[in-house]
Amino acid sequence: MKALVIHAAKDLRITEQCIQPPGKGEVQVAISVGGICGSDLHYYQHGGFGTVKLREPMVLGHEVAGHIAALGEGVDTLRIGQLVAVSPSRPCNDCPFCLEGMKNHCLNMRFYGSAMPYPHIQGAFRQVLNADVSQCIAADGLSASEAAMAEPLAVCLHATRRAGTLAGKSVLVTGCGPIGILSILCARQAGADLVVATDLTDFTLSIAKSVGADVAVNMQDKPHGLDQYCANKGTFDLLYECSGAEQALAAGVHTMRPGGTIMQLGLGGDMTLPMMTMTSKELSLKGSFRFHEEFESGVNLMREGLIDVKPLITQEVSLAEAVRGFDLASDRSLSMKTQISFAEE
Repeated sequence: MKALVIHAAKDLRITEQCIQPPGKGEVQVAISVGGICGSDLHYYQHGGFGTVKLREPMVLGHEVAGHIAALGEGVDTLRIGQLVAVSPSRPCNDCPFCLEGMKNHCLNMRFYGSAMPYPHIQGAFRQVLNADVSQCIAADGLSASEAAMAEPLAVCLHATRRAGTLAGKSVLVTGCGPIGILSILCARQAGADLVVATDLTDFTLSIAKSVGADVAVNMQDKPHGLDQYCANKGTFDLLYECSGAEQALAAGVHTMRPGGTIMQLGLGGDMTLPMMTMTSKELSLKGSFRFHEEFESGVNLMREGLIDVKPLITQEVSLAEAVRGFDLASDRSLSMKTQISFAEE
């Protein structure tokens, strides 16, 4: 089989690897589609991010879906040929955080395509993947492209869950990449009233409008575009900060109404907060990291037609065109979510 392996920045190779039979409690998945995520782009463009650096070749990818090709011993909940979304989250189920129900904080997490530990956790951008049956969620009725969006959707569902009740609330979303767009969809599904989105490109903001944002503000063209929302101590009950940019966070803080909540999803590095404003408005700052049970919830919401991710899927390339796909995914004026097809050519 073929796998997509990163060796160093800009050194992405298609490599032949052996296929192993699924073990006890595992299923073998013929991967159909994989979505290129921001972390994949960091490995491709820079060889890592922050203190996380590649120290050995690593198969990329963690947003995947495919069809069951074989069942390991003891597996009777799935069937050959069934489409499944594969969760990249593989907690140990034995550490203190797992036992407390905080599996996204597992001390021994094995998350596909991660250079955080060494040896690295190999990823899912391969034509055949053996996964634990607990990772595979039936995606009947969806396309493989939709099912592969379950992972980023789960990230936003986890953040929305942490945000609390949104019915009738006003929401600001800063940064309209895939996480920002999916946050808009989640906020609407949770009952948000007013949703305002900001970004730096008209392309991403057009998608934000198409999925439910009431107002889209291009901060590149209108750097004071949020000023109207600062009046009378602010407008928004919740900020989904999805850009990881200090400037976006600071601008968002000034639009928050007293008692509001900032939900930080963007991972752009350390940032400085306007603490006097945070304090005087009694704002709450919450982080949101990965997900666990929200993965299955996301698949079910898509299957029930309650969340439509199709507007986010803007390009699909073949495995042979993977480098072009990564370059496309890097261009936010053209791509929202670029996916790679792993089907045999």
